[in-house]
Amino acid sequence: MAKPASPAASIRIRIAYGSDIAIGQGKADLLEAIGQTGSISAGARLLEMSYRKAWLLVDEMNQCFRSPVVLAAKGGAQGGGAHLTPIGEEALKRFREIQAKAATAIEADVRAFRKRLLD
Repeated sequence: MAKPASPAASIRIRIAYGSDIAIGQGKADLLEAIGQTGSISAGARLLEMSYRKAWLLVDEMNQCFRSPVVLAAKGGAQGGGAHLTPIGEEALKRFREIQAKAATAIEADVRAFRKRLLD
């Protein structure tokens, strides 16, 4: 997962849809974790997040996009699991690109700002 370069200052980008946050750092991290683990619950554990919170974040993302970003199958004999849909993979990729472009564009300003913060 992408972490800020320094704990002193960080920039957080969120893409809103109405009053909801369609995707931000935490939701992107959750999408990555679900993609890595194949499970909402395992992804939540990886991020030290409750399953309920992870499920609510996934549900909010699924409501914001034209089609779901994550599809989940219930457990049982077949084992259940979850995976990113093509829309979910694209949303994650585009969000990470936005983050990278923004970080590059403001790098010098953030560096100057950090010099004025307590260490």
